[in-house]
Amino acid sequence: MSGIMQSLYSSVSGLFSFSKSLNTISNNISNMNTPGFRGSESFFENLMGETGTRIAGTGENLSEGQIQQTGTVTDAAIMGDGFYILKDSSGNTYYTRSGQFEFNSSGQLVDSVNKYFVQGFDPSGNLGNIDITNYKTLPAQATTALNMAGNIAPGDPSDSVSSITVYDALGNSHVLSLSMTNNTTVTPGSWMVNITDNGGNTLGSGEIRFNTNGTLQDGFETVSMSAALGGDTQTIAFKFGTANGLDGVTSFSGVSSNLSASVKDGHGVVGVSSKSFDIDGVLQIVYSNGETKAGPQFALASFQDESSMQMIHGNLYSQPKGQPALIGKADTANFGQIQGGSLEMSNVDLTQELADMIVIQRGYQASSRVMTVSSDMLQQLYDSTRGG
Repeated sequence: MSGIMQSLYSSVSGLFSFSKSLNTISNNISNMNTPGFRGSESFFENLMGETGTRIAGTGENLSEGQIQQTGTVTDAAIMGDGFYILKDSSGNTYYTRSGQFEFNSSGQLVDSVNKYFVQGFDPSGNLGNIDITNYKTLPAQATTALNMAGNIAPGDPSDSVSSITVYDALGNSHVLSLSMTNNTTVTPGSWMVNITDNGGNTLGSGEIRFNTNGTLQDGFETVSMSAALGGDTQTIAFKFGTANGLDGVTSFSGVSSNLSASVKDGHGVVGVSSKSFDIDGVLQIVYSNGETKAGPQFALASFQDESSMQMIHGNLYSQPKGQPALIGKADTANFGQIQGGSLEMSNVDLTQELADMIVIQRGYQASSRVMTVSSDMLQQLYDSTRGG
């Protein structure tokens, strides 16, 4: 009779164990579309004295999930080792492989689900919240130089360039004009330069000279103006090229005059045009004037034994006890690269999970059958006892 009772208890332990294992599979399947989720599997072990089985624990599948492009510039996937670092408003730290991020109204990068702050390094190397508040605009910059180009025919009496837009230190634009008057009857190769504003007021003047071969003479390549723009005195250099060189302005016979001017620097207040993360996890910010600035960089963490990390909920993990986090930057010896505009999907293999589920189902059926047979045998034993 003791053997029958033992088989009954063993079958019950099998039912409990297969049920728990099915719960693990169910959790894996339910999170197959959760970005950064890592699936688990249950481990069975024999009870002491060979009296059944139980779930010894679960192990996490540490393999990477498939990288999927999303087209969202704030999404980022880790290709290799590492976890993103998140902090809630109370300062509690979490880790995740899910790079589903967005900027909140304060300009801080947060995860899209919990709104926890993503941690990163600023350009000075300080660790903290990734914040682009100071990157939303480029401050105004005063124009300091212009580059002149083209040709001025030595036989022409004059030539001019109009609608030259420059900026003062406050970001205000000013339209200038430049005229050149032939002075070769006084000095061979000489041209007098005059710079005026929209009202015709002279802001600067000077002289440039050309060699007989049409190139600029040394010492006569630049004309500067100095005027009060935006309330402050501003000096702007008009650069006509390099002495004895063919860059900038030339004076060739048989070639028509075609002077032009291009502003070398200076702009008003400029807004952001686009943002993207590069392979090093650095936020590259492109402004509407084409200028690019490197912003904050993702901080990544790794642990000696990632399998001991405790999943809290969704795709968030807590730090393993007794294991300090190694914090660093992407694309270094300890961490993988970042692929912007993409997400690492769950590493759950649905085909494998369904196959495991079939095995669990058969095991559960077999344990149930053993329990039924054991119950029938006990019933027969009791019946035979009453009959005696």
